[in-house]
Amino acid sequence: MTGPVLLTLSGVAMQHGSGETAVTALSGIDLTVREGELVAIMGASGSGKSTLLTIAGGLVTPTAGEVVIEGQFLSQLSTSGTASLRRRTLGFVFQNFNLIPALTALENVSLPLELDGWKRRKAQSAALNALSQVELESRAHAYPDDLSGGQQQRVAIARAIVGTRKLILADEPTGALDSTTGEVVLRMLRKRVDHGAGGILVTHDARHAAWADRIVFLRDGRIVDSSKAGAVDDLLAASPR
Repeated sequence: MTGPVLLTLSGVAMQHGSGETAVTALSGIDLTVREGELVAIMGASGSGKSTLLTIAGGLVTPTAGEVVIEGQFLSQLSTSGTASLRRRTLGFVFQNFNLIPALTALENVSLPLELDGWKRRKAQSAALNALSQVELESRAHAYPDDLSGGQQQRVAIARAIVGTRKLILADEPTGALDSTTGEVVLRMLRKRVDHGAGGILVTHDARHAAWADRIVFLRDGRIVDSSKAGAVDDLLAASPR
């Protein structure tokens, strides 16, 4: 059951360079993500998947169009306002985990909250709750090097959902994991979305996309198809070879 809209992209375009050397990464993207909905983004290499994700997360400003997160137009926010919104609302999960080696799992998860002004005790209490959601509370005081790849990625998911964050953006989060461990990570992501978050999952793997509620297929920076997750085979049939 999906809820209110968390993210809206309206007419989003991204162009690199100008004149004859200009390269269009995205063109005319319209997309919404609601609470309780996981949207998979598929497409060939260079189709614009990662660019879409960075724009959706306010990391890059599009050359045209609007990005709205929980009713706030990013174009109307200052740089510091956008950064604050990201810390409060958005969680990023990357393929290479991006954990800080010198910090424990608990400290990695609580750090975004502390940077946003939370008291250390309150931040770590919220971090412990997030780690419990990904079934890693018992490893809270372990350092990344003492965790398996799957455990590190689950810490990254905990960091993405900690506090009031409701929109999770995952860029090939299972790319560095074996298939069994990758499935565990996807199950954790799915569980968090089912409990009220919204999410975008960038993936090239149809098996991973099947965890989503809806699949959007990109080609040359444009959305060329959008279907319920059960129609993966149809989307793949329409993809470039």
